[in-house]
Amino acid sequence: MKTIITTILLMACAIASSFSQVLSGVWYGNVKTPDDKAILFVFLFEKNQEKYTVTMAVPTFNVSGVKPKSTILEQGHLIIEDAGLGMKYDGIWNEASNLIEGTYTEGGVKLLLSLKKGNPKMPKNNRPQEPQKPYPYYEENVKFNNTDAGVTLSGTFTRPSQKGKYPVVILISGSGRHDRDGSAMTHKPFLVLSDDLTRKGIAVLRYDDRGFGESTGDFSKATTADFAQDVLSAVRYLKSRKDIDIEQIGLIGHSEGGIISPLAANQTSDISFMVSLAGTGIPGSEVSVMQSKSLRPFPVPDEVTFEKNVRKSIKIASSDKEISQKRKELLAHNEAYLAPILKSLGAPDENISKFIKNEIESVLKPWNTYFFNYNPAEEFEKLKIPVLSLNGSKDTQVDATVNQNAIRQALIKGKNEDYKIVELENLNHLFQECETGKIDEYQKIEQTISPIALKEISTWILEHIN
Repeated sequence: MKTIITTILLMACAIASSFSQVLSGVWYGNVKTPDDKAILFVFLFEKNQEKYTVTMAVPTFNVSGVKPKSTILEQGHLIIEDAGLGMKYDGIWNEASNLIEGTYTEGGVKLLLSLKKGNPKMPKNNRPQEPQKPYPYYEENVKFNNTDAGVTLSGTFTRPSQKGKYPVVILISGSGRHDRDGSAMTHKPFLVLSDDLTRKGIAVLRYDDRGFGESTGDFSKATTADFAQDVLSAVRYLKSRKDIDIEQIGLIGHSEGGIISPLAANQTSDISFMVSLAGTGIPGSEVSVMQSKSLRPFPVPDEVTFEKNVRKSIKIASSDKEISQKRKELLAHNEAYLAPILKSLGAPDENISKFIKNEIESVLKPWNTYFFNYNPAEEFEKLKIPVLSLNGSKDTQVDATVNQNAIRQALIKGKNEDYKIVELENLNHLFQECETGKIDEYQKIEQTISPIALKEISTWILEHIN
């Protein structure tokens, strides 16, 4: 008996040792989302002495250079984890198939992900608007600190090549983790926007969100208010530069960035103008209700009842109750109204249970709690600086009419005398010219940002800095 056990242990050690030898290099795999969409993950493993480091990319969303903090390999068991990114990969090496079989978890969502060694066939996306180096302007990689939060933000600063003092804008990304290029669905909208503005004489600072790319910090615990403080740190950094006209510092925020901008601008006298791109003007709770209809991947038998229950979920999640109590109430509520809907669609009980638990953990994150209770109209009302608000008529994530009306009314109420609000026809949430405006269309479109939108932005800014 002892001999058999010894043999098994020796074999296990040999397998683990073999895996350790072959792990270095590129591994890739696809996950299938609940709506049957494929997402490609790529991992580069590098061994330094006895420790592994990994660099992760998600080509489907044009995300690259992600460096999780922890990579552990023990007896063929691989764990990649970064609490700040809210991600974890847990896999076991299958010697017979030469695959790492495991699960990828992010934001409370767990998906099956098996990794194969080698270089994946990368889809070729034509992105004609992306600028190619060398650029006809000055570019500098920079770092600046949000000292109160203990965060170092890394970004890119561009300006015309000639020496001088230039007006500048700070680009602020939307919800979710984004790099300095605003990468989404294989597009780099902030790179395209930055290039357009810099060529027209406007300096630009764009940066990786905290806890992402080359920026430090814990993204998972941050709220819209925290991101506003990161913006103010960017303002302080720009004021320290000799090539910036400190009287002409502006903010351009996309989506959530459009509500971060007024929140930041109202905390300093250093902002001279702001641009909201696909921003909201109604409370976060109402945005969430609207998105529960426009972005929901499954039908419901009764929209009125569904909305009523969504509102109840939001009320529970945004309350001042203890997390444990909110989790208990949300579980009971979702099992009562959401589970029967999913069951009627043929979903297995196990999958329903996992889906509900993931939804609960997601909705209880600090960001959601803050967002539900945040009304950007209150911040727009306080603004005394020039404001440009642009929304696309085919935006399925942020309704243009509803939100622009709210922004307009807030600016009027606050007696703002210099604002422009424009609904751009046939543009989606990313300001692409589109057919449907749906999210699954973004990647298929070659255009990154409509020239119409780019012209609106640059023309308005140039009018306000001259």
